Amino acid sequence: MRRFQRSTVIEAPRELVWAFHEQPDVLQQLTPPWLPVEIVRREGGLGPGAVSEFRLWLGPVPIRWVATHGDDYEPGRCFCDRQSQGPFTEWLHRHVFSREGDRTRLIDEVEYALPGGWLAELSVGPVVDAQLERLFAYRQQVTKQWCESRSEAVQASELPQQKS
Repeated sequence: MRRFQRSTVIEAPRELVWAFHEQPDVLQQLTPPWLPVEIVRREGGLGPGAVSEFRLWLGPVPIRWVATHGDDYEPGRCFCDRQSQGPFTEWLHRHVFSREGDRTRLIDEVEYALPGGWLAELSVGPVVDAQLERLFAYRQQVTKQWCESRSEAVQASELPQQKS
Protein backbone atom coordinates (compact mmCIF):
# COMPACT_ATOMS: atom_id res chain seq x y z
CA MET A 1 0.00 0.00 0.00
CA ARG A 2 1.35 3.43 -0.95
CA ARG A 3 0.54 6.72 0.73
CA PHE A 4 0.37 10.19 -0.73
CA GLN A 5 -0.37 13.42 1.12
CA ARG A 6 -0.51 17.06 0.08
CA SER A 7 -1.73 20.08 2.01
CA THR A 8 -2.17 23.78 1.48
CA VAL A 9 -3.24 26.71 3.60
CA ILE A 10 -6.16 28.73 2.30
CA GLU A 11 -6.81 32.30 3.44
CA ALA A 12 -10.50 31.63 4.05
CA PRO A 13 -12.64 30.19 6.83
CA ARG A 14 -13.15 26.44 6.97
CA GLU A 15 -16.90 26.82 6.33
CA LEU A 16 -16.22 28.47 2.99
CA VAL A 17 -13.68 25.81 1.93
CA TRP A 18 -16.19 23.10 2.87
CA ALA A 19 -18.95 24.92 0.95
CA PHE A 20 -16.74 24.92 -2.15
CA HIS A 21 -16.60 21.12 -2.02
CA GLU A 22 -20.39 20.87 -1.64
CA GLN A 23 -21.09 22.59 -4.97
CA PRO A 24 -22.85 20.40 -7.55
CA ASP A 25 -20.20 21.19 -10.21
CA VAL A 26 -17.15 20.86 -7.97
CA LEU A 27 -15.81 17.83 -9.85
CA GLN A 28 -15.83 19.77 -13.12
CA GLN A 29 -13.97 22.62 -11.42
CA LEU A 30 -11.37 20.29 -9.90
CA THR A 31 -10.67 18.25 -13.04
CA PRO A 32 -7.49 19.49 -14.76
CA PRO A 33 -7.76 20.18 -18.49
CA TRP A 34 -4.98 17.69 -19.30
CA LEU A 35 -6.65 14.76 -17.51
CA PRO A 36 -8.50 12.43 -19.91
CA VAL A 37 -11.56 11.92 -17.70
CA GLU A 38 -15.32 12.36 -18.04
CA ILE A 39 -17.56 12.89 -15.04
CA VAL A 40 -20.44 10.48 -15.56
CA ARG A 41 -22.43 11.20 -12.38
CA ARG A 42 -22.30 12.61 -8.87
CA GLU A 43 -25.04 11.68 -6.41
CA GLY A 44 -25.52 12.41 -2.73
CA GLY A 45 -23.12 15.24 -1.91
CA LEU A 46 -20.22 14.47 0.43
CA GLY A 47 -21.82 12.22 3.06
CA PRO A 48 -21.87 8.45 3.48
CA GLY A 49 -23.28 6.63 0.47
CA ALA A 50 -22.63 9.45 -2.00
CA VAL A 51 -21.31 8.20 -5.33
CA SER A 52 -19.13 9.72 -8.03
CA GLU A 53 -18.56 7.90 -11.31
CA PHE A 54 -15.89 8.73 -13.88
CA ARG A 55 -14.71 7.42 -17.22
CA LEU A 56 -10.92 7.54 -17.54
CA TRP A 57 -9.25 7.14 -20.88
CA LEU A 58 -6.02 5.18 -21.25
CA GLY A 59 -5.48 5.98 -24.90
CA PRO A 60 -8.57 4.62 -26.68
CA VAL A 61 -9.52 2.37 -23.75
CA PRO A 62 -12.21 3.64 -21.33
CA ILE A 63 -11.92 2.65 -17.67
CA ARG A 64 -14.87 3.02 -15.30
CA TRP A 65 -14.04 4.48 -11.88
CA VAL A 66 -16.69 4.57 -9.17
CA ALA A 67 -15.96 6.20 -5.81
CA THR A 68 -18.31 5.79 -2.85
CA HIS A 69 -18.21 8.08 0.16
CA GLY A 70 -17.74 6.32 3.48
CA ASP A 71 -18.61 6.75 7.14
CA ASP A 72 -15.50 8.83 7.87
CA TYR A 73 -17.60 11.96 7.53
CA GLU A 74 -17.80 14.95 9.80
CA PRO A 75 -19.45 17.98 8.20
CA GLY A 76 -17.04 20.89 7.93
CA ARG A 77 -14.06 18.74 8.97
CA CYS A 78 -13.59 15.64 6.78
CA PHE A 79 -15.03 13.25 4.24
CA CYS A 80 -13.60 10.26 2.40
CA ASP A 81 -14.20 8.33 -0.76
CA ARG A 82 -13.18 4.79 -1.57
CA GLN A 83 -12.89 3.28 -5.02
CA SER A 84 -15.58 0.62 -5.41
CA GLN A 85 -14.65 0.00 -9.05
CA GLY A 86 -11.65 1.23 -10.98
CA PRO A 87 -8.01 0.96 -11.96
CA PHE A 88 -6.49 0.54 -8.49
CA THR A 89 -6.52 -2.54 -6.28
CA GLU A 90 -7.25 -0.19 -3.36
CA TRP A 91 -7.95 3.55 -3.24
CA LEU A 92 -8.98 5.63 -0.23
CA HIS A 93 -8.99 9.44 -0.46
CA ARG A 94 -9.51 11.40 2.75
CA HIS A 95 -10.21 15.14 2.62
CA VAL A 96 -9.39 16.97 5.88
CA PHE A 97 -10.26 20.60 6.67
CA SER A 98 -8.56 22.03 9.76
CA ARG A 99 -8.94 25.50 11.15
CA GLU A 100 -5.77 27.56 11.57
CA GLY A 101 -7.01 30.84 13.02
CA ASP A 102 -8.96 32.57 10.23
CA ARG A 103 -7.39 30.24 7.65
CA THR A 104 -7.99 26.64 6.63
CA ARG A 105 -5.50 23.85 6.06
CA LEU A 106 -6.81 21.52 3.36
CA ILE A 107 -5.19 18.08 3.43
CA ASP A 108 -5.64 15.40 0.79
CA GLU A 109 -4.52 11.96 1.98
CA VAL A 110 -4.55 9.04 -0.44
CA GLU A 111 -3.78 5.39 0.29
CA TYR A 112 -3.64 3.20 -2.78
CA ALA A 113 -2.45 -0.14 -4.08
CA LEU A 114 -1.66 -0.90 -7.71
CA PRO A 115 -2.57 -4.09 -9.53
CA GLY A 116 0.51 -6.26 -9.81
CA GLY A 117 1.54 -6.12 -6.15
CA TRP A 118 4.85 -4.94 -4.75
CA LEU A 119 6.65 -5.07 -8.10
CA ALA A 120 4.15 -2.67 -9.70
CA GLU A 121 4.21 -0.43 -6.64
CA LEU A 122 8.00 -0.34 -6.72
CA SER A 123 8.29 0.32 -10.46
CA VAL A 124 5.13 2.32 -11.25
CA GLY A 125 4.40 3.80 -7.81
CA PRO A 126 6.81 6.76 -8.16
CA VAL A 127 5.18 7.65 -11.50
CA VAL A 128 1.70 7.52 -9.92
CA ASP A 129 2.95 9.64 -7.00
CA ALA A 130 4.23 12.29 -9.44
CA GLN A 131 0.86 12.29 -11.24
CA LEU A 132 -0.95 12.62 -7.91
CA GLU A 133 1.29 15.55 -6.95
CA ARG A 134 0.45 17.34 -10.19
CA LEU A 135 -3.29 16.55 -9.87
CA PHE A 136 -3.60 17.67 -6.25
CA ALA A 137 -1.44 20.76 -6.79
CA TYR A 138 -3.95 21.78 -9.46
CA ARG A 139 -6.98 20.91 -7.35
CA GLN A 140 -5.70 22.72 -4.29
CA GLN A 141 -4.80 25.79 -6.36
CA VAL A 142 -8.32 25.91 -7.85
CA THR A 143 -9.81 25.55 -4.37
CA LYS A 144 -7.51 28.23 -2.96
CA GLN A 145 -8.31 30.73 -5.73
CA TRP A 146 -12.07 30.19 -5.50
CA CYS A 147 -12.20 30.39 -1.70
CA GLU A 148 -9.79 33.29 -1.28
CA SER A 149 -11.55 35.42 -3.92
CA ARG A 150 -14.89 34.89 -2.16
CA SER A 151 -13.40 35.41 1.28
CA GLU A 152 -11.94 38.76 0.15
CA ALA A 153 -15.34 39.78 -1.29
CA VAL A 154 -17.09 38.90 1.98
CA GLN A 155 -14.50 40.81 4.02
CA ALA A 156 -14.79 43.85 1.72
CA SER A 157 -18.59 43.86 2.08
CA GLU A 158 -18.20 43.83 5.88
CA LEU A 159 -16.04 46.98 5.90
CA PRO A 160 -17.76 50.09 7.23
CA GLN A 161 -19.02 52.34 4.45
CA GLN A 162 -17.10 55.59 3.94
CA LYS A 163 -19.22 58.74 4.26
CA SER A 164 -18.78 61.22 1.46
